[in-house]
Amino acid sequence: MAGPQTIAGVREGAKEKSLFAELHAQVEQCTKKEGSNGKPFWELRLRDAGDALTLRVWSDSPNVRVCESLGDGECVAVEGEFYVNGGFGLDARRWELRRLLPDERAALFEGSEAERARNTEDYEYIVSRVGEIGDPRLRGLAERFLETAGSRFRRAAAARVNHHARRGGLLAHTAQMMRSALAIAGAYPRLNRDLLVAGVLFHDCGKLWETCPPEEGFAIKSDLRGEMMGHINIGVEVVNALWRELPRAEWEALTPPSDEVRLHLIHLILSHHGTMEFGSPVLPKTPEAVALHYVDNLDARLEMFFQGYATGTETGPGVFDYVRPLGVSPVAPLGAFTGFDEGRTKPD
Repeated sequence: MAGPQTIAGVREGAKEKSLFAELHAQVEQCTKKEGSNGKPFWELRLRDAGDALTLRVWSDSPNVRVCESLGDGECVAVEGEFYVNGGFGLDARRWELRRLLPDERAALFEGSEAERARNTEDYEYIVSRVGEIGDPRLRGLAERFLETAGSRFRRAAAARVNHHARRGGLLAHTAQMMRSALAIAGAYPRLNRDLLVAGVLFHDCGKLWETCPPEEGFAIKSDLRGEMMGHINIGVEVVNALWRELPRAEWEALTPPSDEVRLHLIHLILSHHGTMEFGSPVLPKTPEAVALHYVDNLDARLEMFFQGYATGTETGPGVFDYVRPLGVSPVAPLGAFTGFDEGRTKPD
């Protein structure tokens, strides 16, 4: 058997046939319940950086002994035969449960080798693009943000559900948005590239408080500041607080005026949801605000399509389960052109 796998990796591997594997995850909740026959059972909800899994532990299972002393937040290994149980999703049989050793627990929060490499690549990409910002005010602000909040930024989620709703999701979302925004800035050179890059970095910075799991955790718990203010308002507060820490006296001779730069960046944060219906207190009123809104929406929606393919069930050939935020049942994309089928000749 290979090393420990993620829940998503096991889910993908068990789509066609059952899979013997060991997965490591954190206990989100372990609750004792009673079945319709009156017999007790334990409902064990597990989570890792990218997915969740619920297993039931029946009263005659040897795993009951572990569940009886298992607390929320502990980390466990589940080893057994995993399979997709019809419309009920991923399940397991003949499985064993144990607590993780300290080194296994540390590795779980660091993520798999592939996840660590991807997160490092995304973070270094963002740092590099920030370093290329020409306006010293926006560059200084962005660098100060990464310096003071980099650790929290790397573990925050981009949402509770819909898209990038996982530990490290905000980092992935921001890096991909930045790639798209820079591509668009190349096609539309009249856009203020510096402002757009800063806007991508800061547009969801309030989610460092609204949707950020703890240092050793995957669950996105409610935060008082996040609940009472929302990430847009927190984002404005973060920018203003960081702005006051920077050497503004050195900027007096710069053009455009510093306060205009700050106001344009705040406008991007306030308007990035696009409409008041979806939480923006103002509509996008500049080219950069419009570009940021569509880049944000594009990455969020594409991520929901990809998640729909990865976790959904085919309800028909090439048609997947309905995804509520998209309002559609995703259809498998057309494959890339690779040439002519074997045995067929090229037409004249």
